[in-house]
Amino acid sequence: MAAQFDYFVVFAEMRTGSNFLEANINAFDGLACHGEAFNPHFIGYPNSTDILGIDQAARDASPARLVRAIRDQDGTIGGFRYFHDHDPRVLDMVLDDPRCAKVILTRNPVDSYVSWKIAQSTGQWKLTDVKRRKDGQAVFDGAEFTAHLDALQAFQVRLLNRLQTSGQTAFYIAYEDLQSVEVMNGLARYLGVSSQLDELDKSLKKQNPSPISGKVRNYIEMERSLSGLDRFNLTRTPNFEPRRGPTAPSYVAAAKAALMYLPIKGGPEQSVSDWLASLDGVEPTELLTKMSQKDLRQWKRKHKGHRSFTVLRHPVARAHDAFCTRILSNGPDAYGPIRRTLIKRYGLPVPEHGADDSYDRAAHKTAFLAFIAFLKGNLAGQTAIRVDATWCTQAQALQGFGDFALPDRVIREADIASELVDLAAAVGRSDVTPPKPAAPDTPFALSEIYDSEIEAKVTDVYQRDYMMFGFTSWR
Repeated sequence: MAAQFDYFVVFAEMRTGSNFLEANINAFDGLACHGEAFNPHFIGYPNSTDILGIDQAARDASPARLVRAIRDQDGTIGGFRYFHDHDPRVLDMVLDDPRCAKVILTRNPVDSYVSWKIAQSTGQWKLTDVKRRKDGQAVFDGAEFTAHLDALQAFQVRLLNRLQTSGQTAFYIAYEDLQSVEVMNGLARYLGVSSQLDELDKSLKKQNPSPISGKVRNYIEMERSLSGLDRFNLTRTPNFEPRRGPTAPSYVAAAKAALMYLPIKGGPEQSVSDWLASLDGVEPTELLTKMSQKDLRQWKRKHKGHRSFTVLRHPVARAHDAFCTRILSNGPDAYGPIRRTLIKRYGLPVPEHGADDSYDRAAHKTAFLAFIAFLKGNLAGQTAIRVDATWCTQAQALQGFGDFALPDRVIREADIASELVDLAAAVGRSDVTPPKPAAPDTPFALSEIYDSEIEAKVTDVYQRDYMMFGFTSWR
């Protein structure tokens, strides 16, 4: 009988046990898993240079070429691990191919988050010798965990729906199943090989075996944060992970006034939040944030006549803010791994560790234009790097709000001085001062480099936003 599958993909995430699963898959005769083959920052493993003779540059130019090479190994069923932030071009290839076996590895998201935080603090991502184990504790961050949970849940739902609509099924493995040789042998039979294991590969050791209460420094705070989850909305995916609105926790409500701000990433978030706080004479930290959908519904019921709004930023200004804050900067909001990949793989001409004395205005304009060129390919799905919320189209961001609640007023940043004062009046707040303008970007303000070339390049990248919202030139 002909084999059912030609190759396989293991859908997993960081700290779910995927290294251990791969080690045991590779212990079977006839199976070969090639690591994180489509991680945008390396190929297969952090120190490897190629997979089956295909290097990272060739993979990025044609991910389908590597998929075919893994699929077409003689006498071996090949595969790879795929995480939600790996090359998005590969996802449709494998999901649409019924000859590709789907293995879905899941773990309690709190456990995976805590494990990830400990690995970050210790720098130890694998353990093969207990003598080398490094102790560490996680510090739970509610907002960060919410983002972690949203990303995992959205990806799980996407996988499930695509398999349902295409009439396919997957082999599900929970983290706890990894210690069962019977489950591993069942996986091998599912993939189409007859060899079986007598025992599991024990080369990788569990790094943090203690109870979670002993692994989290602020455990009580974590318990309080998790107690607000709506546990009865957990049944969308086979592992019952909580479904959360993709943007609801980022909404910002005034402390007292019946106003709610739906931020679009890359916009004047700090300026608007400061203004909302000033309405009620409170500090920005007293604004209502990180709310669940249940919390937001309750807020709306309590605040009759409430108004919600979002603020659009001109695409040129938004792209420049994303470049300065996320890519050029070496600060806490920077995307260090993406910056390094853009430098290495896409030739972005910026200092590896942030702007230095050699980085002048001319260099800044050159680097920004190179970033715009990257955005063109990224938004078109032609790169291995995710389309981040900071630089996705604002039309797409607004569409995402529709999963829970659309804003009833969309305001342009250039008009917020008058529009927000009017909006405050609509909820009974008079004699309100306008918001302060957003701070200029650093190390160079957009006004120092802006010209018709930049405008034309950004217009080409963000045609959808220019068309949808009627933007004209930044100046």
